[in-house]
Amino acid sequence: MAILTEDPTHHGMRSKFPTPMTRHALTAALASLALVGSAAGSRLAERVAGRHERFLADRREALPGLSDPFGVPAMARVVLERSRELVAPSAGWKRNVIATVFWVGELPTVHNPTPNTKSAWDQNWLANFGGYDDPEHRVGCLPAAFTPLLNPFYVALPYNDVAPGGVHRPEACEVIPWFWDGYRGDGISVCKGRWVAIHHAGRVCYAQWEDVGPFEVDHWQYVFGNEPPRPNRNGSAGIDLSPAVRDYLKLRSGATVEWRFAQDREVPNGPWRIWQ
Repeated sequence: MAILTEDPTHHGMRSKFPTPMTRHALTAALASLALVGSAAGSRLAERVAGRHERFLADRREALPGLSDPFGVPAMARVVLERSRELVAPSAGWKRNVIATVFWVGELPTVHNPTPNTKSAWDQNWLANFGGYDDPEHRVGCLPAAFTPLLNPFYVALPYNDVAPGGVHRPEACEVIPWFWDGYRGDGISVCKGRWVAIHHAGRVCYAQWEDVGPFEVDHWQYVFGNEPPRPNRNGSAGIDLSPAVRDYLKLRSGATVEWRFAQDREVPNGPWRIWQ
C-alpha cells in the first residue's frame, strides 16, 4: 500500500520526493486498517506507519541538498588576514607635520642634497614640466616665465614604492591601501599622481604626489602608518610642498601642516584641477 500523493506544484506530475500524506489522512488510513481486526491488519498498519516515518526522514535528508544545488557549505569558512592596524590611520589626517618647500629644477644644497631636475618616477621631470618652477618669480600660484605642462600643485613624501632594480618593494602590496587598484606592472609606481589634501591655518589645498622626500625613501610606517617622520636636518620635516601649494596656503617653509590622502572623487574644483 503506497501512501504517497501527487505534488500539486508539479501540475499532476509525480515528483522525485512526493508530498507526504497529511497527519489527518494518515490517521484515518491507520484507523481503517485497525478495523480489520486481525493480526495481519495490525502488522500492515505498523508497516504503513514505518514507511511513512522513513519517507519523512529521507525527505528531511534530501531537502538541504535541493535547497543548496551548488554545494555551498552550511557555515562560511573563516579566513584570517594580517592586521591592518599599521595602515588604518592613513585614512585620516597626519597632524603637526613640518613642511618644507621644493621645486622642479631645484639644484642640490645643504638642505636638499638631491637635484630636482628629475624625480623618483620621471627622469625628464624638468623638461616634461616645461621649465624651472622658480619659487621667487610668480604670477599667482604659477611661475612667471611660462605655463607649466604638468600640475604645479605637487608634493613629495618619504616613500618610493619602486625599489632599485625596477620592482616594487616587498611590503608595498601590503601597506599601500590602493596598491592592487593601481597596479600596472613592475617598475610603474602606484604612488605617483596620488592626490593629497594639505591643511594649514584654515585653508585646504589639493596636490599630487610626484616625488620622494624629504630625505627618506622607505618610511612607509609614517606615510601609510602612525609613526612620526624620522629626524632629519630640516627639523624632522615630513612633506615637501611645491611653490604653488606654498602660495595657495600662504605659508613659509618650515611651517606645520596637516595632510591626508584623498581619492579623486573627493578633490573639488580648484586651480589644481586645470591640468587634469
